[in-house]
Order: sequence, then C-alpha cells, then structure tokens
Amino acid sequence: MVDLLTPIEYLKGVGPQRGELLRNELGMHTFSDLLEYYPFRYEDRSKVVAVRELTPQMEYVQLKGYIREPQLVGEGKARRLVAQFRDETGSIELLWFQGANWVRKVIKSDAEFLVYGKVAYFNGIPNISHPELEEFAPEALQDKLKLQPVYSTSEKLKAKGLSSKSIAKITKNLVDMLEARDLPENLPVWVRDKYKLPLRYETLKYIHHPVSEQQAQQAKRRLKFEELFIAQLRICRLKIRHHKSRGWVFDRVGDWFNGFYKEHLPFELTNAQKRVIREVRTDLRSGHQMNRLVQGDVGSGKTMVALLSMLMALDNGFQACLMAPTEILAQQHYASIRQMLEPMGLPVAILTGTVKGAARKQVLRSLADGSVPIVIGTHALLEDTVVFQNLGLAVIDEQHRFGVAQRAQMWKKNRIPPHVLVMTATPIPRTLAMTVYGDLDVSVIDELPPGRKPIQTLHRSEMYRASVMDHVRREIAKGRQIYIVYPLIDESEKMDYESLYEGYEQVKTWFPEPDYRICIVHGKQDATEREQNMDRFVRGLAQILVATTVIEVGVNVPNASVMVIESTERFGLSQLHQLRGRVGRGAEQSYCILLTGNKLSNESRERVQTMVATTDGFVIAEKDLQMRGPGDLEGTRQSGAMNLKMADIVNDYPILEVARDTAMELLEQDIELEKPENACLKAFLSYQHHKNHWSKIS
Repeated sequence: MVDLLTPIEYLKGVGPQRGELLRNELGMHTFSDLLEYYPFRYEDRSKVVAVRELTPQMEYVQLKGYIREPQLVGEGKARRLVAQFRDETGSIELLWFQGANWVRKVIKSDAEFLVYGKVAYFNGIPNISHPELEEFAPEALQDKLKLQPVYSTSEKLKAKGLSSKSIAKITKNLVDMLEARDLPENLPVWVRDKYKLPLRYETLKYIHHPVSEQQAQQAKRRLKFEELFIAQLRICRLKIRHHKSRGWVFDRVGDWFNGFYKEHLPFELTNAQKRVIREVRTDLRSGHQMNRLVQGDVGSGKTMVALLSMLMALDNGFQACLMAPTEILAQQHYASIRQMLEPMGLPVAILTGTVKGAARKQVLRSLADGSVPIVIGTHALLEDTVVFQNLGLAVIDEQHRFGVAQRAQMWKKNRIPPHVLVMTATPIPRTLAMTVYGDLDVSVIDELPPGRKPIQTLHRSEMYRASVMDHVRREIAKGRQIYIVYPLIDESEKMDYESLYEGYEQVKTWFPEPDYRICIVHGKQDATEREQNMDRFVRGLAQILVATTVIEVGVNVPNASVMVIESTERFGLSQLHQLRGRVGRGAEQSYCILLTGNKLSNESRERVQTMVATTDGFVIAEKDLQMRGPGDLEGTRQSGAMNLKMADIVNDYPILEVARDTAMELLEQDIELEKPENACLKAFLSYQHHKNHWSKIS
C-alpha cells in the first residue's frame, strides 16, 4: 500500500535535489501534493495538421515532416536559430532563441519529425518558437499520439530539468504505483450516484493521464464538485453550529429602542433598513448566538441599524460595543452616536489607543460597573484589562480588517459569548457570500436614504488636467471640500511616496496659499500628525486633502463634493468604489473624477468604463471578482475554509450552488458525520487536517 504522506524525494525520478526544488518552488512536500498538482491543459497529440491547414485561430498544433539544417541569424539579443520545416503541403519557420547546440545535435535533415508548439504570426507568416521535436517512428505511433498533460512550472525548475514533461513523467510514476485502496473514496455513495461522478481513484488517474477528452472532463467535473462540496461542508457546519450555540435571549423591545425610534430618529428609515432590523430582532430573541453580516453600500445607513440593535441590548439589561478598525472611524462613530443619544441622557464612552491615564481608568471602571452601557473603540476593546459588567452585543465595523483570532477575543468578554453583528461597506458578490462568508447569516441594505443625489463619475485623461482643476476651483468657490487621492502600491515603496509628494507640490501650484488651505495624509506619517491633518479636513479647516488610500474607509465629510483619483489605472475596482463613497454624503451634487494616463490597457479601460457606467456596489463587486478571479480567498477572512486547485467560484457558480445544497442536506441529517454512509467523509476530513499539519512541519 502506498503512503501518500511519503516525502516527495522518495518517488522514482525525484531524489533529494529535485525534492528540495519542488518544495521551495511549488510547495510540494509529499506524494499527495504531487497527486493534487493538476495539469492546467492537455496537448492533443491525436491530430497531425498539414502546413496549408494552419489558420490564425489555431493555437497549439502538431506537424509531421522534415527540417532543413538550421542557421543562426541576427545580432545581439535578436540573435536566433532558424530552421525551415516542410511537409507535402508547404513550409513554416521554426525559431530558437537559446539552446542552439542542443537543437543542432537533434535535427537530422533526412529524418521525419513530429513538431509540436504554439503558432504565432509575424507579418502574416506563421512560425513556431521553441517547438518540441521528436523523431517520427511509425511503430510507436499509438503511444505518442494522445492527450498529454501540461503542468505549470518555473524557469528555475526548467533549468534543473523539471519541465512540464518531466513533471508529467514523475506523476505517471506515482499514478502507476497506486491501487484503488490507496485512494479511499471521500464522497458518500448517494452523492456519487446522484451526480454520476466517477470513483476518486479513477478521477485522479483520468485527470493526470486521460485517454480521451471525455475522461478529462469527467475528472474535472468530479474534482470541482469535490473541492466545493468539502469547502461548503466545513462552512455550513460552522453556520449550523452557530445557530445551535447558546446565546443571550433579548425578548424585550423597550423604552430605549422605542423612545429613540419615536422621538429622536434623525430621518425616516428605508425599507431595507427596517427589513434588516427585523432580521436582527429575530436572531436576538432566538436563544442562539447571532452571527450576522450586514452589507450595504457606502451611505446606506448601516450605522443606524447598528445603533438600533445596540439599543435592543440595553432594553434587555446588557451592554453593547462597536469596534472599528481605525482611530478616525472610531472617533466618527463616537461623535455621531453620542450626539444622537445625548437627548435621551444615555452615556457613551470611547476607548482607543490614544485614551490614556485617568481618562482610560475612568472608562474601564464605567464598563466594569455597568454605568456606561455603550462603548465605541478600536482594537483597544480586545485587551484583557477591558472587562464588561454584562456585554450582550458586539458590533464590528469593516470586519475584514480584523483577524479571526482578534474577533474570538471578543467572545470571551462574557460567560456566554455576546451576539455579533459585523458590517461591511464593501459589497460582497454572491459567490463570496456563499463561500468565505458562508458561515454568517447575511443581510443586505440595498437602498440609499432619500435625498441623496447619485455621484457623477467622469473619466478624464492627463491632457484634460487643467479643466479638472478648474472644476475643483469652482467647487471650492461654492464652499465645498475636495479629496485628491494618489495610488500607493506598497507602504514601503519609496518611489510611490516620492510621486505622492510631487503630486502634493503640484496641487499647491494649482491652489497656492494663502488663498487655499491644503493638508496631506498617508500611512508613513506619525499617527498624531496624520490624525491632526485628518481632523483639520473633517472640521473644514482645510479645503483640499491630498491622501493615499488611508482614507478609503471611514471618513465622513458631508461637505466634500469632489473626489479626484490620480493614476486611476493603478487601482482595483472595489478600491475605486470605496474611494468614490467618500463623497456624495451630503445633499449637494458630488463628483468622482478618474484621472488616467493617455494610454490605457484593455483591462484598465474596462475598469474605468465600469466605474463611469454604474454606482451600484454589488454590480461593481461582481465585475471585480470576474476580472481579478477568485485569487487568494483565504486571505479575505484569514480562514482556511477555501483551498481550491481545480474549481473557480466565479465560472463554476452552478456547481457551487449544487455543492452547497448537497452539503446542507447531508449536515441537517448528520452534522457530526456519525452515520456509516458518511464515515468515508469523516475519515477524509481527518486525513486532510493531518496532511496539512504535516506539510507545515515537514
């Protein structure tokens, strides 16, 4: 029996040196890792094309014919080896930019060759660079002409002889060693039968060495379903456990909620806000811990939903807290919530890193004795010194800024964990809502409060900078404020900071002092200086704020009416949408001006056109995910729930839906996987846990 946790170097064809390379370059530690390193496409060696049949629509082709002796042509970097390939129908150029000596040794002018490679066209004439060459032998035809797997590799691996073909060879060595018992089934029989999926052993053979396109497709379908099903099983299990975990019962809606709602509500709630509050209310009286995500576009009124939820906690004799990722955002929440609750005589405290000395001790005493029912803060709320008398609800704003371990600290603030309401202004595409956020119940605020004017988004290239600055000048003359944002790819990137300060100096030439007041904010500033500059802008003491994306989240200046985004092509769609949300927060018409270079890539142009076409954050989030691909989803919530090698949650959404429904169906009957028919699944999850742990320490 083959142990799939055997270190990779013990496989025939690998050895210590190659094993080390595979570990470092591909994270491949064990036989199992190699088996799960799937080919990304297949070369169809069953077809031989004639030269005259070549068309620009063809990509990889196989030809059979003769090669004339190659010649070196060109000078310097343009120097290359060129050979003419010909068959009975015509000829084509073969090119090599390196490896000339090897090519000359291989080519024999009187021998017939199979040539395989990617066709390119130069001035309408086809050529193939660095083709694969194989001397044609009729007796071995059946072995050579078939689907061959192609694996991703790297230049370093190729240099050490680990090309795609070499990886295919060592993978075949492993697959040939395996028997069905080495790859026990991980899907229950009823699941396999329901979706007509091949056995796991067959699947892994088919994916690496299919004998037909149909076999390859069968294997892909099974692997995609399996990955998504296992991921959904983990996520849905968490969700069901949340629903079953004990929580404080908030069965009263009393004087604090009703008094505020009837007497002090600053504006009429939208239907979407009312719907979400009803969903929160149902959770709070269920007897189970609430874990609800409220997502809504910038300005949709999430903070009001949070405040009304906190008042429900107070009506039931509990305290509530709101945790924000930055000092600026915490201060803004504190100012607005304190102002709204002041007429009711409800005390609100703030606790951040800058609250020190006697003031800090007073806040800590007030939380411990219950005299302060609501506290707004940053990560400071998680410290062990912060003890609540009776915390019943924790609201976490812009929750993606907090890690899982940090949030878990909040659960320890009461003997039964408090209810949790997490909020985000980054709209989450349906695919992410079902995957990385699948353990949370999701509420959506999909309306903006009445009276808000849609932000006008304009695209201007560098040549129209003067007219953009004239527009900014006119807005300032009306008493409005302006953001000018510069890209910052890396907090430590010196060039980016140089261009930021060059931009700052340029802005000062367009808007000279003392007629205009400008301040600058970025991540490398001393925290005190940054807060002071931000505060100047918030209080209207500066008309223009030059900044990096540190202002992407949580700056509320209703008087700001223009957002100028410099070098827009360097930003992602979601980031652009977040930045645009900093304006349009008052009753006046607001503008977002996307400044770009004169030449744009197709992808950049598509992003800009999307921003101009819509202000709907959900449309933008879907488009962003579509353009970028799922990427590293694990980083989105610092969670190991998603580990997809074959499936793509964007393109395989229909499979994802089926996988989720199947996982829920199974877990509703057997959440602990105790039934005999689910034993294979339980064993596989245990094996996966062991395998991942082993890989980290090996």
